[in-house]
Amino acid sequence: MDSKIVHSPKHKDTLKLIKIAEGHLVGIEKMIESDRYCIDISKQILALIAILKKANTEILKRHLETCVKSAAKGENFDEKIKELESIIEYLSKGRD
Repeated sequence: MDSKIVHSPKHKDTLKLIKIAEGHLVGIEKMIESDRYCIDISKQILALIAILKKANTEILKRHLETCVKSAAKGENFDEKIKELESIIEYLSKGRD
C-alpha cells in the first residue's frame, strides 16, 4: 500500500493542520515538564487529537477525489477500494 509521495497544492490546508498539531504537541510537552494541572494537559491532548482527526479526514477526502477517482478509470481500482476498506475497518474499530 506504500505509494510515492505526491505533494499536491490541495494538501496545503492539511499541512497547516499538521503544523498546528506540532505546535500543540510541543506545548503539551512543556505543560508536562512544568507539572501543569492534569485536566489542562488532558484538554490540550484532546484538542491535538481533534486536529489530527481533521487532518486525516482531509487526507482521505483528497485520496477519494484524486487517487480513487483516477483508479476508477484504470487498472488498480480494486487495489484502491481495498485500501479504503482497510482504513474504514481500522477507523470503525474505534482506534483513535
